[in-house]
Order: sequence, then structure tokens, then C-alpha cells
Amino acid sequence: MKKTDKQKNNTVLLRKTLVLTGIKHCGKTTQGRLLSSHFGCKFFDTDDLVTSMTGKTPREIYTSDGKEAFMRAEAEACRSLLGESGIFVVSTGGGICNNSEAIAHLKKIGTIVFLNSDETTACDRIIKEVKVLDDGSLTNLPAYIAKENPKTIGDVRQSFHNFYEERQQIYKSICDVEVEMMQLSKAENMQRIIDSVC
Repeated sequence: MKKTDKQKNNTVLLRKTLVLTGIKHCGKTTQGRLLSSHFGCKFFDTDDLVTSMTGKTPREIYTSDGKEAFMRAEAEACRSLLGESGIFVVSTGGGICNNSEAIAHLKKIGTIVFLNSDETTACDRIIKEVKVLDDGSLTNLPAYIAKENPKTIGDVRQSFHNFYEERQQIYKSICDVEVEMMQLSKAENMQRIIDSVC
């Protein structure tokens, strides 16, 4: 049987820019860097763009200037990508699904890929970063959980559950392609993304 070009070269070409979306800690940045290395193309992280353009991290903007200011900065960061030439890979912040202006810019750039991580894995990664202070209070939480002032890790899990359920539906509604992130190696999950978009 004759081998296809894909089988001969054990590779495929990326024909369109990939925009990775999904909940915090689903693997967007990790997979974005792997994909850009695999295809030999540029990689952008919208949170990093916000920081370089404003001099503040997304968390700092959100905390000091508010949600609307952050969303404006995020939309501007995404708009800046319209001027980039060639094909590239973009990872986005977890809340970008609620920023319609940012999403509109990204849809002009390429294929919106939803990396769908299971709830337990995503929540475990958030909890791993939580710090419990001497007085028992919790710090280093995502803003959307911190604002609910959780007292225990159990409270964090409940807050995340409610958030996860809501966000899943939004990600599904805006994406062009959905890829389930499995309990596999990073390379194997990357290959699943490639198989879904190429």
C-alpha cells in the first residue's frame, strides 16, 4: 500500500493560525509552545502581550483598575495580533471567552481551538498553587474564586465547579474545534490537537 505524504514525512503542515482557549490550567500555554516548536512558527500568549503593552500583569490590572480595564487591555492585545504576518500559535487567558471584542479579533486570525480539560484535573492544578496562611486564610487564588472569599479547599472546589460548568458552555459556543485533553503525555495531547486541526 502506498504511503501518504503524511506517513512518509511523519509530519503535517499548519495551514492556519491556531488560537488555544480553555479554562485556566487546561494546558494552553504548554501546548501552544509545543505546537509552535513542532511547526517552527511564532508563539504568542495574550496575557504576556497585555503585560508587555501595559507594564502590568493581567492580575495587577484586574486588581487595581477593575475587570473592564483588563478586558479593554486584553482586546487591544488581541487586536495587535491582526498585524502579525504568517501562521502562528496563540494561547489565551482563561476568561477570554467572556470578552466578545477580543474573540472577534481572534476569529479573524485563525481557528479557535477549545482545549477541554476535565474538571478534577483543572481544579487540582489550581489548588496546587493555593497558599494557606498562618491564620488559615487562602491566597494565590484566581480572581473569580478569590472574590467569593472561600474559607476552605472544599469551598474552592465548589466555587470552581460552578464556574467550570458555566465556562464549558461558553467555550463550546465560540470554538471552531474542540479537543479533549486526556491523561496522556504532553506530546500525545499535542498530537491529538494536530490530528484535530490539520
